[in-house]
Amino acid sequence: MTGARSQDFARERRIVKTDEFSSVFRLRPVYRTAHFVLYTRVNQLTHARLGVVAAKRLAPRAVTRNTIKRTTRELFRIAELPPIDCIVRLSKPVNVRKGPATTASLKRELRSELLRLFASQRPEARS
Repeated sequence: MTGARSQDFARERRIVKTDEFSSVFRLRPVYRTAHFVLYTRVNQLTHARLGVVAAKRLAPRAVTRNTIKRTTRELFRIAELPPIDCIVRLSKPVNVRKGPATTASLKRELRSELLRLFASQRPEARS
């Protein structure tokens, strides 16, 4: 059953309350990529939790924001993270007026950045 539980994204694996977001945001960013900033805080649970912030001003199209959130959740589910609270925040605009909302190259670039973010938090990477 633990294998199946690690692949879900139940409410207990999400950061949903404003005060939970605030307590993680108060800490300094742990890791940055071209488009994202990762904030983390050790939690007292047995699993990691995730919050995603994709502001409308940085990704004006809903399809892009949803792609970012969906990809982040997917990669979070497969990452083997210690019990930490993670917030992934979009920090640079991803839509350009002349380009389509979600191109394959944009998805590939964002996916590789998110993989680097989560890899930086694995126990072997932190030692």
